[in-house]
Amino acid sequence: MEMTQQSNTTKRGRFRNLQDMWIRMRRNKLAMVGLFILIVLVLVAIFADQIAPYGFAEQDLASQFQPPSAEHWFGTDDLGRDIFSRVVYGSRISLKVGFISVGIALVIGTLIGAVTGYYGGRIDIALMRFIDVLQSIPDILLAIAILAALGPGLANLMIAVGIAAIPGYARIVRSSVLSIRDMEFVEAAKANGSSDFRIILKHIIPNCMAPIIVQATLGVAYAIINAAGLSFIGLGLEPPTPEWGAMLSGGRDYIRDHWYMTIFPGLAIVTTIFALNVLGDGLRDALDPKLKR
Repeated sequence: MEMTQQSNTTKRGRFRNLQDMWIRMRRNKLAMVGLFILIVLVLVAIFADQIAPYGFAEQDLASQFQPPSAEHWFGTDDLGRDIFSRVVYGSRISLKVGFISVGIALVIGTLIGAVTGYYGGRIDIALMRFIDVLQSIPDILLAIAILAALGPGLANLMIAVGIAAIPGYARIVRSSVLSIRDMEFVEAAKANGSSDFRIILKHIIPNCMAPIIVQATLGVAYAIINAAGLSFIGLGLEPPTPEWGAMLSGGRDYIRDHWYMTIFPGLAIVTTIFALNVLGDGLRDALDPKLKR
């Protein structure tokens, strides 16, 4: 009975914390704009089949290089494909790459950071030296090396971008675990006979969620940029997949006379990154008001 009451008290406390976070979040107008843009992008990705007036690979060679008009809102490309439709379908690809690659980095990085921070000693030294090696290589170069070995493709692109982002999550989680592993509630869990796995999963990681959430939100933006960069240089998705970076690469040869082929995919990337960055800043301030500038 007493444990049930404690559990209910904990749940009520977490609910109040969420309410307080949401109140602080709503005061940040820029963060709310970012959240609104992100929601719109997610809805566009989900309902791309209903929103796009044409198929992303549908060609009409008689309509090549059509400027923006009522029929083709963003114009057409060198193969007569509707750019608006391709940008809409591209949101599905870019968001999928961003979220799944961050998910890969988040799971592996959190596991490594939690284990090294909790146990310390030789385990910490061995794993963190491996993280140091990964972190010594720029993200984009590491992703290029992985893609060169695995080959192009959506799954390989997500794996490459995800692996390149692991060090950031591992270090953030490790530093958080080091600051809380000796706290009283952890010692109490040990005294009650809880296993290390249960302590890490139920007591330590939930108390590290604030920096993880902020890093993940900003990480989606970095993942989308890296994926677009890899597609731009031909190591990402293969045609006719409508990935924003690949669309930029395909339109650069025509940028002087047909600016719309690069402007609209570029604006889609810029808008998405802006939304994720301001949302990440807002979440950081809402989750820890002491960090607010």
